[in-house]
Amino acid sequence: MSGTAGPVTVVVLAIVALWYVSAAALNTPFQRDIYKRADRVNVPVSQLLTDTMFQERPVMPAPHQVIVEIWNTTVEKKITSKRSLIYHTGITLSSTLLGFLLGTALGILLAIGIVHSRVLDKSLMPWIISSQTIPILAIAPMIIVVLNAVGISGLLPKAMISTYLSFFPVAVGMVKGLRSPEVIHMDLMHTYSATRLQAFWKLRLPYAVPFLFTSMKIGMAASLVGAIVGELPTGAVAGLGARLLAGSYYGQTVQIWSALLMAAFLAGSLVALIGVIEKHTLKRMGMAG
Repeated sequence: MSGTAGPVTVVVLAIVALWYVSAAALNTPFQRDIYKRADRVNVPVSQLLTDTMFQERPVMPAPHQVIVEIWNTTVEKKITSKRSLIYHTGITLSSTLLGFLLGTALGILLAIGIVHSRVLDKSLMPWIISSQTIPILAIAPMIIVVLNAVGISGLLPKAMISTYLSFFPVAVGMVKGLRSPEVIHMDLMHTYSATRLQAFWKLRLPYAVPFLFTSMKIGMAASLVGAIVGELPTGAVAGLGARLLAGSYYGQTVQIWSALLMAAFLAGSLVALIGVIEKHTLKRMGMAG
């Protein structure tokens, strides 16, 4: 328990237990209605719990139902099948990664401009912050419609929504990182007659690397949310967003929850990958990983 495996296991078991309790509480009234319509009375509690946990369209599916659905739509289906959850995950992953790369590049460029220009700092930073107050569900259809009007469709519109969400944490984190060098260190660079470019590469950027990786983890999660949201207003037929939409249309709650868990797993994997790269990079730079 002194490491990470023990506490994580305890938390996971607690979540699963709470999940089962919640599923039983939410699904039992519907199961009682089924018994009532079938004129079944005095049903044993054990039978009630069993039927509650295996409803075809439960209000809240039990964990084992979601696991079975994930197994059937991953292992039991070909990756190229449109019924495969891996296929839909790959569609969402492509727009997530493209949006994340564009958002990270945009955030870094904005941060560099803000740090080195007082005009951009006073004029641009408030607009960057204000942009995040607009609900993504309101702006996503606008982005899709505008880009479709100019003949741009497919992957890029969804990636642009991911870019919109992911650039903000990177920009804010990089601004903080580029401004983190101590005054005495900046004065030392001036003593050496270092140019702005030299001070950037040799002092500001190394200081900003830990901030960059931290903000990239947040940006990656936000990018995935943007990709899923981008699939909703387009009526997409592929992607995790399309699975969520189809599940809500036809009342397939098990399908909805399986797509949600797959999205959570995908986000966790991508963030963990950034963490591995961060540890390796900081180690190469002589910093504590």
